[in-house]
Amino acid sequence: MNENETDRDVIIVRVYLTEGEKKLKQILSYLHDEHRVQGVTVFRGIAGFGSSGEMHSSALLDLSLDLPLVVEFFDQPEKSSQIIENLKTLLEPEHIVFWQAKTAIKN
Repeated sequence: MNENETDRDVIIVRVYLTEGEKKLKQILSYLHDEHRVQGVTVFRGIAGFGSSGEMHSSALLDLSLDLPLVVEFFDQPEKSSQIIENLKTLLEPEHIVFWQAKTAIKN
């Protein structure tokens, strides 16, 4: 890190979904329009399963429309904590994981 940068605390949040849940658009709108979070990325998995044991996968000839999705975002701890509490009303709480991190910012 150079002298023009400092660290800032953030919370990184991951939300685990499947395409079949049809909640992605609602969550992205919530994060973008209502909270203007600092950064959001959506990952589309090729395979996965959760506590139900139901496998969600894609094969070359069978493009599933129920693949795993991970929505990841970060922001200041206070904002992230509020968002997490609201997301718990839309999703199963065990589908949300988060941890503290630092981001470098320019002075």
